Amino acid sequence: METINKTHTHTHTHPHPNYHPPNYQKRGIFSNILNPLRRVVDGIEVKNNRFAHLICQTIPCCCPFERQIKLFGRSFDIPPLCKLNPLYDEFVGLRFRALSYLADVCGEDVTKYIC
Repeated sequence: METINKTHTHTHTHPHPNYHPPNYQKRGIFSNILNPLRRVVDGIEVKNNRFAHLICQTIPCCCPFERQIKLFGRSFDIPPLCKLNPLYDEFVGLRFRALSYLADVCGEDVTKYIC
């Protein structure tokens, strides 16, 4: 049986091989206007137990607008509209940081905040 030699090598120009650029490099005027606000939300640090609980209670774990409506014997699905929010990814990240703070730093049970 013939041996297969792997000669393919990767050259990375960035410091970490699993680096993925931020998601807010989207093009468009509206997106560019929101970039400072995205950076502000991404920069919020969770350092307080009460603040972390407030974030987890305020930001839902799943989209509250997704519905299934039955009308005249037919069922209609309303898709989740949260992805239309231009700051959706940043708020989900903030909620995740709050959950991580409560679980890792405070040692609390966060199952009540998970859908």
